[in-house]
Amino acid sequence: MTTRDSAQRPQTTPHEGRSWLDRYFSITARGSTPARELRGGLTTFMAMAYIIVLNPVILGGATDINGDHLDPAQLTTMTALSAGLVTIMMGVVGRAPIACAAALGVMAVVAYQAAPNMTWPEAMGLVVWQGLIIIAMVVTGVRTAVMNALPRNLKIAIGVGIGLFVTLIGLKNAGFVSRGEGGSLLQLGAETDGGHLLGWPVLIFVIGLALASILLVRGIPGAIFYGIVGATALAVIVHYAFGLDAAQWGGGAPELPGSLVAAPDFGLLFQVDLLGAWTTAGPTTAGVILFTLVLAGFFDAVGTILAIGAKAGITDENGAMPRVNQILVTDGTGAVVGGLTSSSATLVFVESTAGVGEGARTGLSSVVTGALFLTAIVFAPVFSIVPAQAASVAMVLVGALMMTHIADIDWSDMGVAVPAFLTIAMMPFAFDIASGIGIGIIAHTVLRTVQGRARDVGWLMWILTGVFVFDFSMHALGL
Repeated sequence: MTTRDSAQRPQTTPHEGRSWLDRYFSITARGSTPARELRGGLTTFMAMAYIIVLNPVILGGATDINGDHLDPAQLTTMTALSAGLVTIMMGVVGRAPIACAAALGVMAVVAYQAAPNMTWPEAMGLVVWQGLIIIAMVVTGVRTAVMNALPRNLKIAIGVGIGLFVTLIGLKNAGFVSRGEGGSLLQLGAETDGGHLLGWPVLIFVIGLALASILLVRGIPGAIFYGIVGATALAVIVHYAFGLDAAQWGGGAPELPGSLVAAPDFGLLFQVDLLGAWTTAGPTTAGVILFTLVLAGFFDAVGTILAIGAKAGITDENGAMPRVNQILVTDGTGAVVGGLTSSSATLVFVESTAGVGEGARTGLSSVVTGALFLTAIVFAPVFSIVPAQAASVAMVLVGALMMTHIADIDWSDMGVAVPAFLTIAMMPFAFDIASGIGIGIIAHTVLRTVQGRARDVGWLMWILTGVFVFDFSMHALGL
């Protein structure tokens, strides 16, 4: 990965002799060239193209309250469509080298938190509300109050916990871990393998994980994507060479399609119910899920946007990102688009830093990335080849990337350490993201009060604590 451009600061140059494209995207002013933007946009797409495979695996593998599934082929079309449209919008409106796609953290909340309590259209309705709330927060300035209410350490812990949650799901989908036998909670291998790693599919996962990890530590752009491609290619060879049964893969088998291209299936477009979740799941459950969606999407976006801006060298001396409000509004719009397409919230992707490392400095690179996502729509049969074992490579490594932020938590203060630890641990252990957030908030409020620092908690945190205490106790009270 080249980094020779990463430290360049914005430059002021005359407008004479510059094309409208150069002036609009400030290509020369940011020390870039159209060729670099093209290369950066392509690199970003390669780094995050795995989401076209991963989103259908996660959402398509979950069921709603009625036991219904979302069609993987339709999800592939919608994932690429929403990523393409929102990323182009980010380039044109936000004018930043930031790409957007279905967010893993939000995706997990939708699949494993929302869907079991409501229908898919109702779950996607909450995603639309998430986007509208984020937009309203940006426009009114409320985002500042909400951001300041949650302690920084707790925000970090939420991201880390979601990373562990996603990793656990990936390991399960790959057949690397499963429900334990003989009283244990978990075990290595599939449930029928007696605590051992057996069979070609799990070996494919291990090889793909090893390949992607090696490329990642070597700083190769698109490492996760190449890991998935390599594992898929090997899976296809093994599947046909050894005549494996499709059931051995535990899901979609790596079988070659009859055609590499197909007409897009837009069947999930606008399949959304904006009000049903509040009746089906109840106002408290729907409210907690919506709060979790907003939290998982909004705070991740702020951190990611500033991190990309700093890496690209386009932030000012105070670390402020140019056109940040336009960027945040676009991010919120992405959640709305994701809900309307049933592909989950389409938010900023940290993999955009791969394109920045290759020279991207402006929104032109995002336009390139978005155009590539739209092109991918017609190649849906290609992505159906990818087995869950290959796609799970991304889930595990993205979890590892999210874990890196744990070093920013102040572990020397037990009033910080305990709530952060409980937030992180309870998400995978309870298999519930909202429970992890709620327990962390309650622990923070209680421990800060015991430390004699109740005033540091803040009135909004007290309200959130009350909401979660009520949510955890309502069933015990027979409500």
